Amino acid sequence: MEPIFKPGQNVRVNLAGIQVKDVLFHAAVTDAVGQIVRQSQENPPMFLVKLLFSFKGVSEVEVPVDRIHAA
Repeated sequence: MEPIFKPGQNVRVNLAGIQVKDVLFHAAVTDAVGQIVRQSQENPPMFLVKLLFSFKGVSEVEVPVDRIHAA
């Protein structure tokens, strides 16, 4: 099956409630701008996203497809 998003595609990501390393993204982080790096998992679909801005040293996040929309 063809991935929903392509590497290099600009996206907006809802990070509310997601924890990456020591960073817990609060409810206000619902529209972070980033770019798809690659699909990291097929079932359920997960994507690695490089964020435009680093949050406390976190610049890449792995998120489920339902938290991503095209920019």
